[in-house]
Amino acid sequence: MASSRCTQKYAVGSPASSKASPLPSFHRFLTKVIQMNQLHTPKASRNQETGRLSFMAPVSPPRSGEAARGGLSRRNARRVKQSAPAFISSPCTFPTVLALKKIAFTVTSAALLSTFVVSPASAVDKDASANRPKPPAGMSRVGGELLGRTGTQVKLGVGAPVLPKDLTGRSWIVADAENGEVLAAHNPHWRLPPASTLKMLFADTVMPGLQPKTQTYTVQEKDLADLGEGSSLVGVKEHLSYTVHDLWLGVFLRSGNDAVHVLSSMYGGIPKTVADMQAHAEELQALDTKVVSPDGYDAPDQVSSAYDLTLFARSGLQKADFREYCSTAEADFPGAKKKNGKRETFKIQNTNRLLTGADGVDPYKGIAGVKNGYTTHAGNTFTGVAERNGKVLLVTVMNPSSKEPHAVYKEAADLLDWGFAASGKVTPVGELVPPRSASTGTGTGKGPAAAREEDKGKNGPSHNTEAVAAEGDGGGGGGVGIALGIAGGVLALLAGGVFLVNRRWPLPDLVRRLPRR
Repeated sequence: MASSRCTQKYAVGSPASSKASPLPSFHRFLTKVIQMNQLHTPKASRNQETGRLSFMAPVSPPRSGEAARGGLSRRNARRVKQSAPAFISSPCTFPTVLALKKIAFTVTSAALLSTFVVSPASAVDKDASANRPKPPAGMSRVGGELLGRTGTQVKLGVGAPVLPKDLTGRSWIVADAENGEVLAAHNPHWRLPPASTLKMLFADTVMPGLQPKTQTYTVQEKDLADLGEGSSLVGVKEHLSYTVHDLWLGVFLRSGNDAVHVLSSMYGGIPKTVADMQAHAEELQALDTKVVSPDGYDAPDQVSSAYDLTLFARSGLQKADFREYCSTAEADFPGAKKKNGKRETFKIQNTNRLLTGADGVDPYKGIAGVKNGYTTHAGNTFTGVAERNGKVLLVTVMNPSSKEPHAVYKEAADLLDWGFAASGKVTPVGELVPPRSASTGTGTGKGPAAAREEDKGKNGPSHNTEAVAAEGDGGGGGGVGIALGIAGGVLALLAGGVFLVNRRWPLPDLVRRLPRR
């Protein structure tokens, strides 16, 4: 429209020399549009605050903003060729060449403006995509051959819905929590910083050794001495006593690193805790995981994967206390002592927004935990479990690049919706393997040796199969895994080391504990 108005008003040969040219102001407007586009261009690397509850501090402080990538790429700039001036047959009141230059500048400016107005993010998205980290070509194949490939893996059957659009997580997985079938996955073995979702492994490792949960502990200054700067805290104070139960509420609801460090002290210290967490991860065949800190705080070389985090959740959910804490929406936490010697309490709320529905995120129907997280390097991470019509699904999403607020929850909810709709209509692309000490039955998941083996180019190219089923020649991963015992109060491992088959999940009680909104 801008081009049309300018060329009509200032047509070649019209007596326009006495009129003020609109080009300077139009040029200033175009410059402002370009500057605004550069200011609001999404960054190539993700560094967005989580929007935790107002009383929650992030696990680590946000980085200073990187220079925004913006501007028009050469491939998207439209070139406007000047037409030959043969059609001009009468003398002009101003030089023809000058008029043609004005027209050419106007048309070119309008073309550039339309590029920004119509598709302001096209060039930037390509730049951001080019600079986004890529998964390694060779990844672990624990759980099946397809799970070691890069890209999206799914085998759609007749009547199966396509995967949700706009999934931006670097890595994600959706699986049946009971039989272990992986319904779909995207770079599930990509080793990435886990943030506070690593607390699931911490709880699954330490919880059995800190019984009974009614025992109390008086916090010492040394217990809180090594907290990372900017750590999320529940409010544990030195020289005050807390029960193990209190501290677990602080871990699961407020993602309190202070509570993690106190529990680690009770367990035998940070080094022992980290060593036992690493050993437990290997027992679970979560071989993408390297533990450095028990709380998930950013640390060099500390990594996990969507697959491993899902294994941690699946293992932890076999423990009644684990299920209770990760499904609790809000609780009272001990505060300071009053003058009369009595302890105050204050309310704490779970930071899992699919559980609580906080900050504009709708609570997910049937959700029962598990854990969310955020650090500067990890971005947003989330593992959740939900039940619908007797089907229990696990989902993990790591570091979505979308700038949409709470994208990690939206993408997790979309994947759960898809999983419930697709269950029974897709061929599994892999399985959640049982622990090493458990009987593997007839499952076809790869063992530890295969997990440590390099891909060596055998996994082939990326398979983006959102609407078309992937080829069926990918090898293992199609077998049914060992069902988990996630019924109320039943331990997963029997004396013989075999998973107990029990498909009843005590979600009604968990759902009733959610606040009414």
